[in-house]
Amino acid sequence: MSSIDDFSSLVAQLPGVTRTDRARWSQFDVLGQRFAYLWERTVTVGLKQTIAEQLGLVGERPDVFEVQFTAHGFGWVVVHLEKVERDELAELVFEAWRLSAPAELVAERADRLPV
Repeated sequence: MSSIDDFSSLVAQLPGVTRTDRARWSQFDVLGQRFAYLWERTVTVGLKQTIAEQLGLVGERPDVFEVQFTAHGFGWVVVHLEKVERDELAELVFEAWRLSAPAELVAERADRLPV
């Protein structure tokens, strides 16, 4: 299962990412576009996904994923890190990043997932 360190390691491998710490959470942007949140107290992250992916994840495993919110055509999901494998977390983080990153960064990265 995954941890906050796993999440932090995966995010650190993606280009253009900045972290901003708040009182109760941290947010992650790629060149000014938000793609993730981290709540250390609850060992959860919020990740940008398509609405279809949000509904699929929550519908299949509601003990692992929760609907966070929907905005601007995207469905954000809360991921309970201790209930998801690192390889699946890598895919989810990469997809969230890819949905927010500029086309040039996405093209440079291609389909290489963080490990």
